[in-house]
Amino acid sequence: MKHLIILGDGMADWPCEELGGKTLLQYADTPHFDWLAKHGRNGLLKTIPDGFHPGSEVANSSILGYDQHIVYEGRGPLEAASIGVELSDDDLALRCNLVCLEGDLLKNHSCGRLETEEGDVLIRFLQEKLGSERIHFYTGVQYRHLLVIKGGNKHLHCTPPHDIPLKPWREYMLRAECPEAEETAKLLTDLILQSQKLLAQHPLNIERQKRGLDPANSIWPWGGGYRPKMVPLTVTYPQIRRGAVITAVDLIRGIGRYAGLDVIHVPGATGLWDTDFRGKAEAAIEALRTNDFVYLHVEASDEAGHDGDLHMKLGCIEHLDHLLLAPIMETLFSPFNGELEGVSIALLPDHPTPIRLRTHTAEPIPFCIYYPGIEPDKVQTFDEVAAKEGVYGKLEGDAFIREFMKLPS
Repeated sequence: MKHLIILGDGMADWPCEELGGKTLLQYADTPHFDWLAKHGRNGLLKTIPDGFHPGSEVANSSILGYDQHIVYEGRGPLEAASIGVELSDDDLALRCNLVCLEGDLLKNHSCGRLETEEGDVLIRFLQEKLGSERIHFYTGVQYRHLLVIKGGNKHLHCTPPHDIPLKPWREYMLRAECPEAEETAKLLTDLILQSQKLLAQHPLNIERQKRGLDPANSIWPWGGGYRPKMVPLTVTYPQIRRGAVITAVDLIRGIGRYAGLDVIHVPGATGLWDTDFRGKAEAAIEALRTNDFVYLHVEASDEAGHDGDLHMKLGCIEHLDHLLLAPIMETLFSPFNGELEGVSIALLPDHPTPIRLRTHTAEPIPFCIYYPGIEPDKVQTFDEVAAKEGVYGKLEGDAFIREFMKLPS
């Protein structure tokens, strides 16, 4: 039995007045989601352990069964693994967003969709002006980049920029959580302020503003940590002889690498609403021919949630159903699927990203497990409300992945 996890980042949501009190999953046209729920078994999953921030790094690694009290080190080290930056034991790796400030407010966490090529120009510029033997800026993807401080202290209070859209940014500047981290906090604060002076005058930002686009006029370091201690999934689950992760997001690639999975890059996969859903479906189908386990992650609905765009998020959810899940099901469960017969599918988000709040929350999320021959429960649709009646009840810790992986092999 092969295993495929399909994860729609941030799909879960709250009831919306505009939708007659329904959530987006309840309202959206998702016949393939609902087919899996009706013919499979359902439940709720607590992906954010008590005391942890509801970040995608926490949620996705929890879904894979990793104990956050053991492995959690923030997003920075995951970004490093994704782009191939080897960390030394004393390296503090931080996610380094390029953000847009407008006066006293943090306008947005993504500079209005910065292209990777533009981000690369600015990050190289910052490395030239601010980098040193101790300070290294590395280009990532779009607005998501990496900052490594040799000898840095990770005990910092850092607010993720996507948590504070249109809020006064100075009130959320990072600070030390202990005296030993004061020097690192001061260093990072200085880098933020210096970046603002440098980026404001960069020709790329001046040109963006002429075109009516948001400038990338500040860095925002957060999610710092050291190299995590993660046991590969191939060790924990011997039935996974080879596995792969498909995603357009650096931190998910990083989790995949530490989990011992091969990273598959899909041309046209953007991490946004315009991602190539069909291309990702084709990549997953092909990956299942040579892999026992595939983790297929789609970011689009999360970004729409951060933008507070109801119609965009609905569209992303429906695209995930019609353009991604439909061809996968047609291939896996047709009479002509050859070597792909006997594939188990799990469908779930990682956390809610309510459009009304525009950031992540920690409520349990719905999940569904289906494979040919499974005895279904009474759930008829895939959504936050229906899943409460599922046979699995509410799971947490590594209970989901253990349940998923104990299927016939």
